[in-house]
Amino acid sequence: MLERAISDLSEINRFHWPQRLTGIFKYLEIGLSLFYIGHSCATFVASSISMKVHFYLRYATQFGESFSLCLNNGERHLLEYLSDDFWFTSLDVIPAQYPDGLAYSYEFYAADGLIKPEANPGRQLDLTDLEVSLSVFDYFNPMGLLENVFTTQPFRSREASPLETKAAKPSAASHIFRVKALLPEEDQVVCLLGHGKALRNWDLEAPIILKNIGLWWEARLDLSSEELPLGYKYGVWNLRTNKFLGFEAGGNRAIYPNQSPISNVQRPTSNVQNPTSIFHDNFARLPVPPWKGAGVAIPVFSLRSKKSWGVGEFTDLPLLSDWAKSVGLKLIQLLPINDTTATHTWTDSYPYAAVSAFALHPIYINVEQVAGVKNAAILKPFLKKQKALNALEVLDYEGVLQTKWDILRQLYDLQKAEWIKDPAYLEYYESNKHWLAPYAVFCWLRDVNGTSDFSQWSKYSTFKQSDIDKLLSPQNPANLVKKLPSKSLNDFDQIGLHLFVQWHLHLQLKSAADYAHAQGLSLKGDIPIGIYRYSCDAWMAPDLYNMNAQAGAPPDDFAEKGQNWGFPTYNWVTMKADGFAWWKQRFEQMSLYFDAFRIDHILGFFRIWSIPMDAVEGILGQFVPAIPVTEEEFHEAGIGFNYDRLCRPYITEAVIQDVFDDEAAQVAEQFLVARPDGRYDLKPEFDTQQKVRAWMHSQAPNDFLGHLSDGLYSLISNVILLESPRGGFDFRFGIDKTSSFQQLPEAAKAPLKALYVNYFYSRQDDFWQREAMEKLPALKAATQMLICGEDLGMVPACVPDVMKELGILSLEIQRMPKAAGATFFHPKDAPYLSVVTPSTHDMSTLRGWWEEDQALTQRFFNEMLQRLGDAPFYCEPWINKMLLEQHFHSSAMWAIFQLQDLMGMDETLRRHNAHDERINIPANPKHYWRYRVHIALEDLLEAEGFNGEILKMVGESGRG
Repeated sequence: MLERAISDLSEINRFHWPQRLTGIFKYLEIGLSLFYIGHSCATFVASSISMKVHFYLRYATQFGESFSLCLNNGERHLLEYLSDDFWFTSLDVIPAQYPDGLAYSYEFYAADGLIKPEANPGRQLDLTDLEVSLSVFDYFNPMGLLENVFTTQPFRSREASPLETKAAKPSAASHIFRVKALLPEEDQVVCLLGHGKALRNWDLEAPIILKNIGLWWEARLDLSSEELPLGYKYGVWNLRTNKFLGFEAGGNRAIYPNQSPISNVQRPTSNVQNPTSIFHDNFARLPVPPWKGAGVAIPVFSLRSKKSWGVGEFTDLPLLSDWAKSVGLKLIQLLPINDTTATHTWTDSYPYAAVSAFALHPIYINVEQVAGVKNAAILKPFLKKQKALNALEVLDYEGVLQTKWDILRQLYDLQKAEWIKDPAYLEYYESNKHWLAPYAVFCWLRDVNGTSDFSQWSKYSTFKQSDIDKLLSPQNPANLVKKLPSKSLNDFDQIGLHLFVQWHLHLQLKSAADYAHAQGLSLKGDIPIGIYRYSCDAWMAPDLYNMNAQAGAPPDDFAEKGQNWGFPTYNWVTMKADGFAWWKQRFEQMSLYFDAFRIDHILGFFRIWSIPMDAVEGILGQFVPAIPVTEEEFHEAGIGFNYDRLCRPYITEAVIQDVFDDEAAQVAEQFLVARPDGRYDLKPEFDTQQKVRAWMHSQAPNDFLGHLSDGLYSLISNVILLESPRGGFDFRFGIDKTSSFQQLPEAAKAPLKALYVNYFYSRQDDFWQREAMEKLPALKAATQMLICGEDLGMVPACVPDVMKELGILSLEIQRMPKAAGATFFHPKDAPYLSVVTPSTHDMSTLRGWWEEDQALTQRFFNEMLQRLGDAPFYCEPWINKMLLEQHFHSSAMWAIFQLQDLMGMDETLRRHNAHDERINIPANPKHYWRYRVHIALEDLLEAEGFNGEILKMVGESGRG
């Protein structure tokens, strides 16, 4: 048809050309239509062509264990057993469906049903330019492999990831070799040698040098003319000296004939003469470098600079980074930085009670940067206030926050027209609106209703996404009419203000993080174990939490009545049902700024200390989940079972007298009811701790009330057993300290104590290990941040094994040894995968601890410092320095120090009163978190003698 159209062109001169041209166009139209149809068909066929991909997985397994292949689109394919060391599956893959490459990983299914994903495998198949068959040979990458720690963010280059980097594929390559390697020197690279001409016949003078692509080292070779099988190994080559430095450990790796690792198992046949094979050999078997680093820990709110507004700000972090780099430190550790604004009072200073697990705290914003040059005049009326706030020894939480909000409202009003159209902001909003939009509305509703307790809101108490969408629309008439009486902005602007502030907080923190990274520093954040009961998270998805319970911690040396944080516990069943989506979003958000994080109270992933809603103190909590004790077990132990005696408060005249002394009779008359058997019951209006507290709050304050409430609390908690939510009974913690236990017959005490010890220290171990392995592997697989667990307190025996299997670093503290019966712990005995620190924010500093118990200090002085004679009453600078040196020279991967502890070795820098350096007192649930460093960062940078001492210790300890 096209030839006919061309022929017609020659006739143009013989006929009237307009008519002939119309005919020609007709032919062309038909021809082009056929052309496009053909092209479309070809494109469709090309996009539908599939190729065979054969996956071989190498990992030693036992009976009952298996694997599945997990594609990046969510598909899972069970692998077929080939041998105890090899598993296999074959897939038909359409390359056009994976234009960015096929990313995949494996899941390991244990015999007990637990699922264990891999540590970041980083595998990606570029399916372009390949033949119609591909064989892939993989190693499973278990999370506990030590080398994996060095692929986390603190140790990775900040260049493109391997999934963003593609190397050209030579058409002649039949085999692609990829391996990861930990190389201690910059001038070292990975090389490859083996049997056969293509593998250089083990020529140490001319090995094959691999190309570094992200996490992998890669070589592409044509082995089509080689006789298989072939052996090969990876080695190390020095580019500067052009010398071979040695092979990896272990035997030769192998390339098999017929693409099968098992001699009697053939790969599914294909007509391709030279199919491509890819070897993902995981890590080269090279020595793991004994890397060690040091860091500083300080809350952002504690930082002091000459330009801040009475509190540390995100814009102070670059100054801290400059100082950390100058003394050789590699990491900065912060406390949680999320918004905690629930009441607009100083009680919101508690950083572990965030109203959003995603939103940043407005107190950390730098208003000068928000104002810029254009709106700098707005700040002038506030400069005197700034100077006064910044001169304070401690943080005035309410004063700082109120001042900043007064400024931010004015800046928002001036900038909102331009800000709302900013393409960068709009991109940020789209990426974060899943939490950002509800958070902004939540803050507005909190302020309109005067409470963050959403159950008390007159409207919108139940979260609906449709409500959020309407409230965020500027066209909604309600947003343009209603005014808040004390504010100048309308309702829509009240919501927009929080979007505006979060945007600037993000910019400032991201800039600070980028600056720290440019200085070679990593940032370590903190993820609280709980969420605030009246938070945006709880409002949005209450089904993810057990709102009828309170999380806390059992009694310990720091809080003898236990801790009640008031947070709801997690509904892990619901969270697991959607693949822990909330946690994964949380990690993703955190990784925008941080390279590592501390899991606050990692023991909560094994079991949580759950306190009933009618209790005030943590002492009445119980571990959930836990295997309860049954009535039959008491009978089998020869104790018998008396519910009234074991489960109800044991109150006698002697108990009342012991607790209340001279007021015993008055208390008995007002709060108790006598029983015929000589015991007492609490009156119904006082039979729970919450009822007692409510009554106390209704009374005029006096000195006796505090003693009275503590005494009544102790009567209520004077029990041995608590009813278990799983049926049966749980032991109250510390029964041997109760008068209820002490008044039991002697014959019953020993078997009861044996049941108690078994319940807490043996019975639950396997159960709690399984609970942790149901959650932690999936969560760890969701992030490339380095995870450090705060595993302090009553640590189940299974915890170290789980953390080791998952490659999670433990926390080791000298004054809190984990070995049974030990009083102290020496940092030299720390495991490598751990963080050692002399103190945390929940403890007194080194100097404060030294003064707390002179007998304990004396023992430490003689035993741990190997010093004779009497210990000094105060922690002298030379003692402080010795303790720091012990930690610097620890075998742990990380030694992290509170800034106060570092300054403690310098007489000219440290505070006069050591107890003014403490950040938090866990036993006080209403503690005011207001500690500020007394020295500006600018001055700290100029402290040459002090900085020189730290730099020297870093270098001498090998942490430089």
